[in-house]
Amino acid sequence: MEIYLVGGAVRDKLLGLPVTEQDWVVLGETPDSLLKQGFRPVGKDFPVFLHPQTQEEYALARTERKTTHGYKGFSVYSAPDVTLEEDLIRRDLTINAMAMAPDGRVIDPYHGQRDLQQRIFRHVSPAFAEDPVRILRVARFAARYGAMGFTLAEETLGLMQAMVGAGEVDYLVSERVWAELAKALNEKTPAAFFTTLKACGALAKIFPELDNLFGVPQPAQYHPEIDTGIHSLMCLEQAALLSASPEVRFAALVHDLGKALSPKDNLPHHYGHETSGLPLLEAMCGRLRIPNSFKALAQHVMQYHTHCHKAADLRPSTLTDTLAALGAFKPSNTLESFLLACEADARGRTGFENRPYPQAGLFRAAAKAAVSIDISAIVNGKLQGAKIGEAIRQLRILAVTDAINTYKSL
Repeated sequence: MEIYLVGGAVRDKLLGLPVTEQDWVVLGETPDSLLKQGFRPVGKDFPVFLHPQTQEEYALARTERKTTHGYKGFSVYSAPDVTLEEDLIRRDLTINAMAMAPDGRVIDPYHGQRDLQQRIFRHVSPAFAEDPVRILRVARFAARYGAMGFTLAEETLGLMQAMVGAGEVDYLVSERVWAELAKALNEKTPAAFFTTLKACGALAKIFPELDNLFGVPQPAQYHPEIDTGIHSLMCLEQAALLSASPEVRFAALVHDLGKALSPKDNLPHHYGHETSGLPLLEAMCGRLRIPNSFKALAQHVMQYHTHCHKAADLRPSTLTDTLAALGAFKPSNTLESFLLACEADARGRTGFENRPYPQAGLFRAAAKAAVSIDISAIVNGKLQGAKIGEAIRQLRILAVTDAINTYKSL
């Protein structure tokens, strides 16, 4: 059996990066021959098997032919006569189209090593245009490797633009979009995912709510970068520096969606954008089937981020009610995630990147004071129904008032 390590494992080995998953291609075999050797089939659309000991994926060498639109519109041919070069040419980028023999020899028919050295994302063949998921993958690779200096080859960008113009991205299904977005949010420079999609025109098709923010002005006094789309990506960059949480990063990215709806007569001001964007967020999360944990935090950040920015100026009752709406008085809550996303928003402005964010400390102090009050006398007293809740609220307001005064005196 002729076996080669392929794909991302070879790429990352050559870059000197850790390899967490290994994929293998097998030449000269059939499904029956692998089954007899104890391999377990797992591929629904392709001849992929799990190794009986390592559980790593082994795929029979194959070729693909486009039959219809979408990423599933392929007919697959797999047989012992398929060569390694034929298997590699169906891959997306040259840096992913290399193989490594058991002795460490690199098989590189499409110059992937050259492009690794030059830090270039380049498509292997015109067949790249047959699969719209490849646009998302290239964008995700930009999020992963952009910090290493990788750029997109002009001819590959042109091909991606042509794919968008031909409507190929219209056939992307929500599950694949979310799968790539989720991976991108976990990368080192997730904003590069969106700048790549913007460059090829796919952002307007896949994430129109974000694309609509570009060109929307904000007051220069508070936003020297002016453009709301640029600000949103700067917030994502800051969130990536502040937190490894993809939920925090997503919330920071989408918190200003409502600014796209601001009446032109009001620009560059955006009155009420905190609530006007909520239906946009709801639609986006529903269309892409974004998990509830992401949606819930993003809703909180969108609706209450300006409250957080103005924490020192809020009335104690307003701050108490805001903390209650955020679920901050519950044993399990996402207050810290909320504060990180708000800090990313505050820092995601030209010249504000290193500014301190004391508002988060005030929110924490107020929440801590409010949850430390003894409510047993109220709960066990004679009050009933809504009166119990209001009595507890009043106690919390008093505690928050003390916390605000103490914090301001420091």
